[in-house]
Amino acid sequence: MNLSKTINRRQWFISIQKMGLFALGAWFSPMTVFAKKEEADSVIQAITGGAVIKDGRVTLVIPPLVENGNLVVLKVSVESPMTENNYVKVIHVIAEGNPLPNIFTAFLTPRSGTAVITTRVRLADSQRVWAIAQMNDGSFWQGYAETLVTLSACTEMV
Repeated sequence: MNLSKTINRRQWFISIQKMGLFALGAWFSPMTVFAKKEEADSVIQAITGGAVIKDGRVTLVIPPLVENGNLVVLKVSVESPMTENNYVKVIHVIAEGNPLPNIFTAFLTPRSGTAVITTRVRLADSQRVWAIAQMNDGSFWQGYAETLVTLSACTEMV
């Protein structure tokens, strides 16, 4: 048996494995997995249909520093009397750094009483999170908050 051919064959298999791991790492890099700001902007444009979004009336509260992105407490409140003539129809929450930027959508009616929603969300990385409220008159209002996530969520490869 020729020992030099065995070593060369082994080296060849090792190099093929390394190239495969390199290609896999490049394919699933965080830059390709996570949404870009442009993707979040396109989601916002789709939600609003290109309408003007005004600042104010919407308050988004997220802790500024989050140890784990798997369960982040988020509170959205919109200044509205919630009457038949003036109420919040929809609240959208968009996270710029998540694989799917539109985190959730909540539909409200005047019977909701208040336009306040508290929930927990997953955040993939440190990022800016937007809350956009659509009023019954068709106007859009926005607010945002930034958070620093030390242990990211949404990174599991299932």
